[in-house]
Amino acid sequence: MDYKRRNLLKGLALAPIALGTQSLFSNTPSTSKLSTSSRVKYSVNAFTFNDMLRNGEMDFFDMMDFASDIGLDAVDLTCYYFEGYPKATIDSKMLFKLKKKALALGLDITWTGVRNNFVKPDETSRANDMQMIKDWLKVSSKLGAAVMRVFAGKGRYTGYSKDQVKEWMVAHFKECAKYAEETGVITALQHHNDFLYDADEVIDILKRVNSEWFGLILDIGSLRRGNPYEEIEKLAPFANYWFVKELVYVKGVSEPVNMKKIANILIKNNYKGYISFESLTEGDPKEIVTTMFNDFKTNYSQLKSTSKY
Repeated sequence: MDYKRRNLLKGLALAPIALGTQSLFSNTPSTSKLSTSSRVKYSVNAFTFNDMLRNGEMDFFDMMDFASDIGLDAVDLTCYYFEGYPKATIDSKMLFKLKKKALALGLDITWTGVRNNFVKPDETSRANDMQMIKDWLKVSSKLGAAVMRVFAGKGRYTGYSKDQVKEWMVAHFKECAKYAEETGVITALQHHNDFLYDADEVIDILKRVNSEWFGLILDIGSLRRGNPYEEIEKLAPFANYWFVKELVYVKGVSEPVNMKKIANILIKNNYKGYISFESLTEGDPKEIVTTMFNDFKTNYSQLKSTSKY
């Protein structure tokens, strides 16, 4: 995937959610006409509120209220909090209520995500996951999301080499990309510290799939070998969406994220798109996300005001 494709995908992700696929393309400026100045918008991922969403303390409507209250621009509505998941049987009326709520609050619904596993040697299992992805791409399109997250997967693959797993994984991702184009929702790989551990491995998969409808969600908390900031630097030119978490891992050891370093990488790469915050540590997730959001904005604004990019 080259820079031109990455910029096209980010342009699509920022298009109004009410537009259909044809309108998305007709209203997306060419890369030569894009502003040279980086521009970011902010979201929060539903997994931040995993416990609250599971026990009924919060629902997606409450999550939208929170996002609006602290000044975010969007929400990521992970599919496994929808009733019936993994089956895509959610009532269309509920999807439209969510869209209406987002509109009323001035929010975008940028992202959905499923939990697939393309590492498993069992072909039937992978085929079932592929069908699940197709079904939820339809739901995501109806919801108005621009991106749907997929995983590589995890687990044992006894009797096969890692290269063999990558071969069938790439074939599945190509199928994802083909169906993504039909539904108008980009499928994007979130490397998840499961099977693809290094930036070079992730980039290799992106290049082999080689589709503008298959992108990358850069997860700063899932690069746990060596220097995470160096790994993030490698992935940054390919990123269509960013997950910013409160921790990074230096040679496998966790430490608080340096928001200044993250903001600097984004600015250097002239990133235009969404940054989504996700909290995975103990504590009040609302307070943690609010702190991360304010910390990032402060560092980003300070660096941007003096940047040559």
